[in-house]
Amino acid sequence: MLFIIQNLNMSWYMSFWSLLLLSLLSIIQLYMPLFEFSMQNTFFMNDNISSTLISLTFWISSMMLLASQFDIKISMNSSTKFSLCILILNFMLIMAFCMTNTLMFYFMFEASLIPTLMLILGWGYQPERLQAGMYMMLYTVSASLPLLLILLFANKSISCSSILYNFIVQVKIFNATSWSYMFFILFSFLAFLVKLPVFSVHLWLPKAHVEAPVAGSMILAAILLKLGSYGILRIYQYLNLQFSFSLTLFSALALWGGVLTSIICFRQIDLKSLIAYSSIGHMSLVLAGLFSNNPWGWMGALIMMIAHGFCSSALFMLANCVYEKTHTRSLYMVKGLLLSLPILSLWWFLFSAINMAVPPTINLLSEIMIFPAMMLFLKYLTLCLILMSFLAAVYSMYMYTLTQHGGNPKFLAPYGTFNSAKSTVLMLHWIPLNFFILKTELFLFV
Repeated sequence: MLFIIQNLNMSWYMSFWSLLLLSLLSIIQLYMPLFEFSMQNTFFMNDNISSTLISLTFWISSMMLLASQFDIKISMNSSTKFSLCILILNFMLIMAFCMTNTLMFYFMFEASLIPTLMLILGWGYQPERLQAGMYMMLYTVSASLPLLLILLFANKSISCSSILYNFIVQVKIFNATSWSYMFFILFSFLAFLVKLPVFSVHLWLPKAHVEAPVAGSMILAAILLKLGSYGILRIYQYLNLQFSFSLTLFSALALWGGVLTSIICFRQIDLKSLIAYSSIGHMSLVLAGLFSNNPWGWMGALIMMIAHGFCSSALFMLANCVYEKTHTRSLYMVKGLLLSLPILSLWWFLFSAINMAVPPTINLLSEIMIFPAMMLFLKYLTLCLILMSFLAAVYSMYMYTLTQHGGNPKFLAPYGTFNSAKSTVLMLHWIPLNFFILKTELFLFV
């Protein structure tokens, strides 16, 4: 029995240290002076967009293992399965970020749903996790079928499946001002809009976050949402889309949806649901930056993808810490953590401030780059940008004050101490958010 436990611990720590070593090597590769675009063969390529997202994937995956070790390793049979599920998901995400073949990218994009569904169904908290997994699969799979048809049609039209060749596929068929062109763009981006997600196709995300374990929430918010924005950027390059009313319409939908989801945050009772809705607001800014037709908007979108990946992952980690101590995520019951666990309250303050984009974090840099790009693109959406920036600060302060201030409910048990391993995870989330501001050329499209 002792031998089995030692083997399980060894496999767990081997997985963790392997992912951490790969993340450090990928970050070192970003700092190389000759860092530029490279294409290994006809299937794999590497540039600053894919390299930064690969580094984020390795980093967050290692943090997932470290954050959930005390929950998963209690059950000996599930420990190895959990590590294997994380490694398979990691492999699929890395392959999706490296692929140049459009059909292989589509396959990896869809295949990443299977390990995520296994995480939710296998290690979720509530009986409703089956419904949440069904919501996620139905939304994402049904929305991605039109994209498959368009990719097959484009490959047949130009006799090439490489994502690096910028052929103007749709100009041969559609006029840029026609309604057919708008539907073409909608079906091309629908799978990625659901994955982001944007307002009106977002209902699967809060359900998945509420039912997922801490590792599932971390990878879902930090990496899988970025897979949608990465796909939009690559398909935007592949189809070489022109400026049209369609992009204006989608940008307006994204920003007004971001305003509405920021308001919806004030109506949430569940702590994880509030963080999930705040993620929808931030990802709408990413979509607006991608559709701004401006290099500043694209760079700002990439920076916000990285910043949101670290910040949202840490916030879900903090929500899980609160759930472990209080056995509830209800904002009506979680009170007075400042008196009971001041170290946890310090981390809540730091990441709530980062969520509202305070200096010197890269969240502020991303908003500084996206806002002017959107004001040049669509001046009448400036009000949406102002409201989103204001409401992000308000609901972050609302979340912090509601959970940290006030008296402790009498029915809650004493909390005990705060684990040092969780402080390490939070510190490893906080450092990149504040120190990447010293190396902003990593995100420049040069």
